[in-house]
Order: sequence, then structure tokens, then C-alpha cells
Amino acid sequence: MALLPGDILPRTLGELLRVHKQFPLGESFAAVASFAVVAHVIFNRWEPMRVDVVSTLLLGIPMILSLLLAPHLGLVLGLAATLTFYNVTLVTSIVLYRLSPFHPLWRYPGPLMARTTQLWHAWQAHKGQQHLYLKHMHDRYGDVVRMGPNEISIRDASCIAPLYGTHGLPKGPGSTGRQMHPPELSLIGYRDTARHSARRKPWARGLGSAAVREYIPALRVRVHQLVDALAANHGQVADLAKWLSFFSYDFMGDMAFGGWTEMMRDGYDKDGFWNMIHLTLNTGAVFEQIPWLAYYVKRVPAVNQIIMRMRQLASQHAARRYAQGATTRDLFYYLSGEDLPDGSARPPRHHVTADGLLAVVGGSDTTSSALSNLFYLILGSRKAYQKLQAEVDAYYPPGEDSLDPKHHNEMPYLNAVINETLRCLPPILSGSQRAPLIGGGDVTIGPYYVPEGNQVRVHYYSVHHDPRYFSDPAAFYPERWLVAAGKLAPPDYFVHDERAFVPFSFGPSNCVGKGLALQQMRSTVVHIMAHLEMRFADGYNPAVWETQVLDKGVMVLAGPLPVVVEMRG
Repeated sequence: MALLPGDILPRTLGELLRVHKQFPLGESFAAVASFAVVAHVIFNRWEPMRVDVVSTLLLGIPMILSLLLAPHLGLVLGLAATLTFYNVTLVTSIVLYRLSPFHPLWRYPGPLMARTTQLWHAWQAHKGQQHLYLKHMHDRYGDVVRMGPNEISIRDASCIAPLYGTHGLPKGPGSTGRQMHPPELSLIGYRDTARHSARRKPWARGLGSAAVREYIPALRVRVHQLVDALAANHGQVADLAKWLSFFSYDFMGDMAFGGWTEMMRDGYDKDGFWNMIHLTLNTGAVFEQIPWLAYYVKRVPAVNQIIMRMRQLASQHAARRYAQGATTRDLFYYLSGEDLPDGSARPPRHHVTADGLLAVVGGSDTTSSALSNLFYLILGSRKAYQKLQAEVDAYYPPGEDSLDPKHHNEMPYLNAVINETLRCLPPILSGSQRAPLIGGGDVTIGPYYVPEGNQVRVHYYSVHHDPRYFSDPAAFYPERWLVAAGKLAPPDYFVHDERAFVPFSFGPSNCVGKGLALQQMRSTVVHIMAHLEMRFADGYNPAVWETQVLDKGVMVLAGPLPVVVEMRG
């Protein structure tokens, strides 16, 4: 009969109690070191997170081993010496392995600290600067960088399709770490591709082109409310980024739960929901880098209270939406299966609630940051601002309904400005982590070997700013999209490789809300440009804006965008 761990430890303890006085001091330390190396092997192979297992490996075993040192050093000093020596040996073994040729990612270059510990990159993520940090690392080391002990970042557009496409890799462990290992994952947390595909089906129905057209009336109401709120600041300074965030949260609350926040009406975050989301984004950026840490931090009462408060709010709004039924077709209508024939199996409520919360969180900050970036870029380029305004005036002259999207696809400069904004500052700056599933074997992505148990990503920000794919990549140049479409003659030197343009990611796990996000952007930009004139506030230095663009897994804007607003006509 096989011995269980519960049988082995008492027997081991008994053996140690019987023979511990026979061990010389040197051999006792050698035994402690040997067990520490074994613990390293266990952590490296299985990455246990359960409290009882980790406690046994870090505390239980050295406490038992302290019996070997007790005859030489005394019980208290022996315990202290064993705990110290055991854990120092464990850390030393981990560091030496990660820096040695025995590590499967040893061949890839990267900073010493990044190769040594994931804490290094977690610190960059905490600061919100990982997009700039990784671009600097790629500029220094080349197309592949070892960004962590077990993860590489790639700057190579030819790897996008193999990594993220239909036959690419599933999501890495960072996706569940970011969500703090919840009892019920939302769509973006699934690593199993089959389960992800099944969970995505109602999203695909609810965010397809036909469904997005159904949302136009609700979008019209919110865009009109936004412009009215900005117009109320006529001749004064308004924080455009704040109002665009209010607009995005209000609209996505309408879509996901049939109504939630009224930030534009109230002028502030009445429920504190915005602050809760930003707090979870800040912590999630770190937990994506160190997934096991989230498993323990979420047990801290203050942290758990915030998580439970968000889930309670989502559950309350989901219950209200279920009770009132489908007065209009919103995203909830599809997520809850209200569009399915009678008798069809409906998604469970906890799935719908989790996905509704994801829609609000994922669809609000990404769209509002993209809109804020667009206005920052065109306000910094008077030529681009005037060209866009002229195109809006041509398609929506006075008297024409600028909330009617009928001309949007006919407006080349509008769509060029949107694409160029998303190229310069993509909402998902550092890409999405992928990893071979344990037991699935090693893989090769392009020329890059990715062993099982390690992670990989394509760094979107670096690819978008690579001169091999876009000429003069640091410049805001909307005309590049018109040249690529054959609407303008190319300059003497022109490079434009749209394989490298991935603002909404790529493949079966790409941003399912791409169509809705683009519709929001077009409607908002057109209506604002048709009715308002804006300029940077006096004394504002636009150069500070991009220093306040933070990479928290999704883009988060840390500063205001002060503009002077005036009514047109």
C-alpha cells in the first residue's frame, strides 16, 4: 500500500527523534540543504499554492529538521538556524538554477534581475511602466527578451498569428492571477480553449455587427449627454479625460446591466465603483506577474471586502435586470440567453454576473482611454484637428444629425485618426500572456522555443513602434492609413505592415467588443467635433500626458486632460 504524506511525516519525525543525536553538525546542515533543494524541485515542477502544502514545505519540514541541530545548538537556536539555513538554501538554489544553463530559457537575453526574480517585473507593472520598460529592453537586447525567470517577450510581427491565432497557445497563468483566482472565472480567465470558446458564444452574439446596431439608440442618448455636460463648461476648463471616463462607465453599465452608474449626471463616482475598479486594476497588474501571491492576498480581510463589495454590486444590478426583463436589447439580453428560443438552456446567473462585471470593467477604461488619447493627439496637431473637423463638417453640416452613424464608414480621415491613435497608444499595451498547458509539451513560436511551464507574449507597444513595420513610428501620422489604402500618394520612404497592428489582440481570444468600441469612438468623436471647439488649457504641458499613461494590463490614465471647451456656431 502506498504511503500518504500524512503517514510519511509522522514516521519521518519518529526516525529523526530516534537518530537525531547521532548526526554530526556538518551532516545535519547537509541534510537541511538537501531537503531545501528537494523543496525547490517541488516548487519548480508543481508550483503548489495550497496553504497546507506551502506551509509544510517552508515551515513544517525545517521545523522537523531542526531536531538534527538541537543537540548541537539547543532547541531554540537550532530551530532558528534551521529555518534560516533551509530558506537561504532554497532561495540560493532557485537563483542559481534560473541563472544557469540548465534553465530552459537560459539562451534568451535579459536583465540580471529579471532573470533572477519575477518581483523585478512585478515592480515595473506596479509602477505602470512595463510598456516603456519592455520597449527599452527590446531596444537593448533585440527581438526576444527574458522579461522574467519563466517568461519571454517577443518583438516580431511574424509571431503574432502563431502565438495568438487559431492554433496558438492558451492563456498563461497570469490571467487567473489577475482575477485573484475567483470561485467563478469570467470570460478572460479561461485557459482551457474549449471552455473559453463555449463561454464566448453569447458574447459573440451580443457584440456582433447586428447586435451593435441595436445599441445605437442607447449610445445616442449617452453621447448626447456627454456633449451637453461638456457644453455646460463653455469658455471654461474641463477635464476631458474625466468626462470621457464617466461616459464610458455610464454607457457600459447600460449595456451590461440595463443601467448602473450615472456619473455624467452626478458629476462624480457616487458608489465608489470607479475607485474600486482602479484599485483592482492596480493590484491585478502585480498579480498577473506573481499569480500565486493573489491566492494569499485575497484572504486579507480588507482586500476580500473590496472584492466582495464589487461582486455584491454586480449581483444587485444583475438581479434588478433579471426582474425587470428585456425592455430593450442590451448586452445583458445576450449574456443571459434571453435571445435563445424558449426551452433552451440559459447560462447560470453567476456566469452572467461575472461576465457583466467584466463588460463594465473591460469595456470602460479601454474605450475612454482610447478616446482621451485621440483628443490628446489631435489637439497636439492643429493640422490633424482641422482636417478631422473639416471632414465631420462635410458629412454632418449644420442641420444634419451628427448622432446618425450612416456616414461613419465613408469618413476616411476619421477612421485613419482612430487607427493611428490605437497604433500609437494601444489599449492593451503589453500584449497578452500565453503558455503551453502543463502536459501539452514544448512549442516553437516562429524561431523561438517555449518550453512547457514557461510563458510568452508579443509586446504590442514595441511592435507598433518598430520602424520595420511602420515608418517614422514615433510620429502621429494619420495619413499613413490613407496612403496604405491607396487614397494618398506615398512619400519617398514608406513602410506599413498591418500584420503588426493588433490594438484588439488577435485570434479566437481577441477583444470580442472591438465592433462596439469602434462604434463608440466614431459616434463620440463625430458628435463632439460637430458641436464643440476645444484646445489645451492655458499653461498645460501636453508632454506630461504620455507619462501619465499607465500599463496596468489595460491602459489606465493617471492624470487629467484639461481643455477649454467652446460651443461651435
